[in-house]
Amino acid sequence: MRYAQGGGLTDAGRAARERIRLQAVERFEGGEKNREIAAALRVSERSVERWRRQWREVGASGVRSKGSPGRPRLSDTQMGRLERELKRGPRAHGWADQRWTLSRVKTLIGRLFHVSYTVEGTWRLLKRHGWSWQQPARRAIERDDSAVELWKKEVWPRVKAPRRPVEPGSSSRTRPDSP
Repeated sequence: MRYAQGGGLTDAGRAARERIRLQAVERFEGGEKNREIAAALRVSERSVERWRRQWREVGASGVRSKGSPGRPRLSDTQMGRLERELKRGPRAHGWADQRWTLSRVKTLIGRLFHVSYTVEGTWRLLKRHGWSWQQPARRAIERDDSAVELWKKEVWPRVKAPRRPVEPGSSSRTRPDSP
């Protein structure tokens, strides 16, 4: 089953699903058939079959919710260590320049704590702990604004790819040498 953006069930949704599975267990114990249980609880027979198998193998605890899958979280101690390591800078961890990218922070977390985050999860973790993206406070001294403007006007239009290829004979563009 696919879930809305943001994924997964809420705690209330998970509890509601667990109640349905426990009702199925009561019906298993009462000797009802899978088809009857599925119709009564408005679920698929396949789900009822899976629940029955779990119930036979493990008992009622086999159909209980396992809880939120959640993202792996770093403890306060681990987060403190991560912050200290981030303050040391990327060079201290083997990168050639002094830029922390989300990908690098993700890699550092994996190296230090053997925990896997996605790049987006890394961003959320850092944001939750007060970190933010940064940009240079001022422009480089070497920047030549007139050269940048000249490049934008003259070079960029020549190297920029057209949005879609122009087919020969199409009337969307006319050539200067056409009548």
